[in-house]
Amino acid sequence: MSAQDRRALTRRAFLGVAAGTGLAGAGWALGAALLPAEAAGETLTSAVRLPRPYTVPLPIPPVARPVEPGRYELTQRAARVEIIPGTTTEVWGFDGVFPGPTLELRRGSRTTVRVRNELPVPTSTHLHGGVTPDDSDGYPTDLVVAEGRTFQPSGGMHGHGHHDPAVWTFHSGAKDYVYPVEQRAATLWYHDHRMDFTAPQVWRGLAGFAIVRDDEEDALPLPKGERDLPLFICDRAFAEDGSFRYPSLDPTLLERPGVEDAYMEGVQGDVILVNGAPWPVLEVGTARYRLRLLNGSNARRYRLELTGGARFVQIGSDQGLLAEPVEHTALTIVPGERFDVVVDFSGFSPGTEITMVNTLGESPQTRAVMRFRVTSRVRDDSRVPPRLAELPPADRAAAVTVRTFDFRRTRHDSGDMWTINGEPYTPGRPIAEVRLGTTEVWRFTSDFHHPVHVHLAHFQVLGRGTRGPEATDAGLKDTVDVRPYEIVDVLVRFDGYRGRYMFHCHNLEHEDMAMMADFRIV
Repeated sequence: MSAQDRRALTRRAFLGVAAGTGLAGAGWALGAALLPAEAAGETLTSAVRLPRPYTVPLPIPPVARPVEPGRYELTQRAARVEIIPGTTTEVWGFDGVFPGPTLELRRGSRTTVRVRNELPVPTSTHLHGGVTPDDSDGYPTDLVVAEGRTFQPSGGMHGHGHHDPAVWTFHSGAKDYVYPVEQRAATLWYHDHRMDFTAPQVWRGLAGFAIVRDDEEDALPLPKGERDLPLFICDRAFAEDGSFRYPSLDPTLLERPGVEDAYMEGVQGDVILVNGAPWPVLEVGTARYRLRLLNGSNARRYRLELTGGARFVQIGSDQGLLAEPVEHTALTIVPGERFDVVVDFSGFSPGTEITMVNTLGESPQTRAVMRFRVTSRVRDDSRVPPRLAELPPADRAAAVTVRTFDFRRTRHDSGDMWTINGEPYTPGRPIAEVRLGTTEVWRFTSDFHHPVHVHLAHFQVLGRGTRGPEATDAGLKDTVDVRPYEIVDVLVRFDGYRGRYMFHCHNLEHEDMAMMADFRIV
């Protein structure tokens, strides 16, 4: 039975139950307990000889060095790197590496990042989770074009508004992105956000970590230094020559956006990379380690577990520290989402191997993630305190209004596309206007797996259908897992800046196929 057939049967089962309760067609979240795990896309198969899992050492992304206090320069360029041992792959990377250099940001320290484009395609860089002015947010039609190149926007996937010159801005060679960094410590990331081509450009490597630090977090006895590890988890597929496989309709990424029909639900690879290495291994001591988990995949969802009885102690979510730690035996993480966790290896003898696995993987390859090998006994003064941070109360009564946004595949004259409230994305046309400093309830409904990301604003999950939030919903977030035929209510705070922002599905193929919308803060 195909994945499409399984999804159809699942939907029919859901609607049958819903009809009996008078809820059919309401987009109601009856189904979370009724629906089996589903694929979030179709998987490409690699043609290159792949290494055995857990034989490649885990690399750590380089830390970007400022050219002067408060100023960084990153260059988007092509480079050949060895990802699969024995062959090379062309990546489009910030400074030619994948993942790109980690930006170390300090709360209260205004930072400018000059992004220079030396690629054959336009780019737009979004600081995911950043509280930034709208002209530095990485709007998808605000593009940097390499010097000496010209670019004429196409009609896009759906043609709505794409030919309007008023929605496009172009910067020759480079652009300065200004980040005030007036936000609490958190694990953020940056990635390409170009209109209609985000998915293939991120797939080729345009992404990296940005870590915000502050005095409040520094004062806690959490693991630090070499035991504070960013882990960029993603999937890719490789052609016989070592290049990335991706089903683009236009491999040049210049004119015709979109993917082959079979991959419209999302593109998954059969190789799991952590920090750009396939199924790596890390040697650890008998100590606590902080792992900054990021799902940087286009479409793949992961349910992460640790073998040998090890557990995740979650200390942070998308937007920084939780109020108190939460212990998990498993963590489901969707594209764009981050979890900061502590794993304690002190109870394991040297020689022990603990494997991080993905129980949502459809094959032995995609169920493997990485391995930790305990090699030595070490001293460890770190601990996880019972209280971590003060968070605002999730008070539904504080909301000035409730808005509903339905994420769904819709048929239009130009073909099937992923939409919000039945409409494809039109740049520059906001579907909501909100007031700075207010709080609203946003209700997300869906027909598929849609990881919903809201720019600028941060939110707390209030509930899923008639249930409260799940344990993994804790803390302040900017990305939330909305599962098939589910309702998710979130309390959104619009702080920071006035201007034009957006929200969208972070399945990047869905985003490219019109599942985005603008909102305006006034």
